[in-house]
Amino acid sequence: MKILVIGSGGREHAVCRSFQKSGRAVRLYCADGNAGIAALAECVPIKPDEIEKLAGFAESEAIDLTFVGGETALALGITDEFEKRGLKIVGVSGSAARLEASKAFAKDFMARHGIPTARYRTAFSTAEARAVLDSGFFGDERAPAVVKADGLAAGKGVVVAPDRAAAVRAIEELENLVGRAAAEKIVLEECLVGREVSLLAFCDGENFALMPPVRDHKRIGEGDTGPNTGGMGTISDRSLLTAEQIAQIAADIIEPTLAGARADGFPIRGILFLGLMLTVEGIKVLEYNVRFGDPETQVILIQLETDLVEICEAMLGQTLDRIEIEWRPGSAACVVLAAENYPNRPRTGDRIDGLEAAAALDHTEIFHAGTKRDAAGRFVTAGGRVLGVTAVGDDLPEALERAYRAVAEISWDGMQFRRDIGGSLSLES
Repeated sequence: MKILVIGSGGREHAVCRSFQKSGRAVRLYCADGNAGIAALAECVPIKPDEIEKLAGFAESEAIDLTFVGGETALALGITDEFEKRGLKIVGVSGSAARLEASKAFAKDFMARHGIPTARYRTAFSTAEARAVLDSGFFGDERAPAVVKADGLAAGKGVVVAPDRAAAVRAIEELENLVGRAAAEKIVLEECLVGREVSLLAFCDGENFALMPPVRDHKRIGEGDTGPNTGGMGTISDRSLLTAEQIAQIAADIIEPTLAGARADGFPIRGILFLGLMLTVEGIKVLEYNVRFGDPETQVILIQLETDLVEICEAMLGQTLDRIEIEWRPGSAACVVLAAENYPNRPRTGDRIDGLEAAAALDHTEIFHAGTKRDAAGRFVTAGGRVLGVTAVGDDLPEALERAYRAVAEISWDGMQFRRDIGGSLSLES
């Protein structure tokens, strides 16, 4: 069976690793992959946004199944193009991808279908956004507000402003932060207070199957300080959500989301990612994603015991309700190792030492995100987030201890990481 994975990060490395563990005879390809993925799959020099080339490759190589990792290809309509050619692909349609590609579209969708979320207003210019703030919609000048770029911004288009002055600065700086296209519209939200958690689901348009809950650590600095990043680490632990909370999320958020998407003409077939805030007023949606997160995927798939190929076939065949997806009991943790100067322009080309020793540790996986090989065949840094050091354990402390033990084996000049992944902030902030 030939499988093509679209993407080049730690998420795609984790996906490839799961496919490799399939009971089927699988030949893997990845477009465009990275140096770590190259040990599992044939890396194809086609970028995720080159939709026509990817479809042509899938046709010429008789690919049996394609799995889309990131949001860009989905927003560009890769699923529509593949399906038009009769190719099997796991990923939502271009219409459904708007739930992630446009925060304004997502907020309007939630409002239309009664899905609990923060109060919001959408502005079409910097001046209009400032006028919304001045209107008192978010309270007095000391009230916090959330400023979001409407378009895709690689996890960096959200600013939580502690007061009106900071919100105004965020509005004015947004275009420089994420680019003009992403900031053409600006979504302003009330700042929700509570505990943040993510819950993902496999979806086939009608049915869904939940994955273990996850908590991400977005900010670069310990104690959740500094600018947002694509993610500096994740934990997966069953204590993040109670059984009652999961039932409430299913009834009040997931089922209305799937029903609303069907009613609006874009059934969700693929991955649904819910960013949630557990507030005193109830559980509310912070954002939708329509694909696996990174580094959430690493802690989720390392726990998966059911064949990922079987799950993909169930999503495509609308038979998720007929399979039982099994997960390893216990917890998982991922610590991201980043290059010097990340999340700004990272330094690259530094030789990575200790990978073999770290990978040899039990219950641990090293997922490559930004790596390549130099002329001598050695691994060197090639991006901002370089590695996702991931481990499982019978409980969260054990998973964290194993992950950080592996981190201690790895080094390069300028390597940075957070030492508080999974600390008290993870469960209580």
